[in-house]
Amino acid sequence: GFNRCIDSLPKASLFLLRGPHAPMQIHTRLRAFFLLLALLGLAVPWYFNTVYFLAGGSVMPDVFWRDAFANALTTGITCDVYLAAVAFSAWVAADRSLGAWRWAYIAACFGIGLAFVMPLYLAQRLRVGSTGGAG
Repeated sequence: GFNRCIDSLPKASLFLLRGPHAPMQIHTRLRAFFLLLALLGLAVPWYFNTVYFLAGGSVMPDVFWRDAFANALTTGITCDVYLAAVAFSAWVAADRSLGAWRWAYIAACFGIGLAFVMPLYLAQRLRVGSTGGAG
């Protein structure tokens, strides 16, 4: 991944790029970035979801799927997000590092949204990776 790419650089440039404590700083900054994306991924889509529901939208299958596939653009976006959510969920299901919490990420992916859950999961994986264990 990213660290392997960075580690392939000459050692002199590593110190300049990362500094003496850079791996931890990179993880800390990246984790903060992912948490910011998670907040945006919660706020932005749910603003529009709220507008949709207040205008009479519904999660009842006949209404929801009709609206999700209303035109070519919404059909493409819906297919894109659901296929990405299935791929993400398969990855998370196979990831044992978070223990039973991985199932909560999968449920939240389809119940809250991929734009929220994926960066939250990535931030948690960075935390788990830096502490050496789950949680």
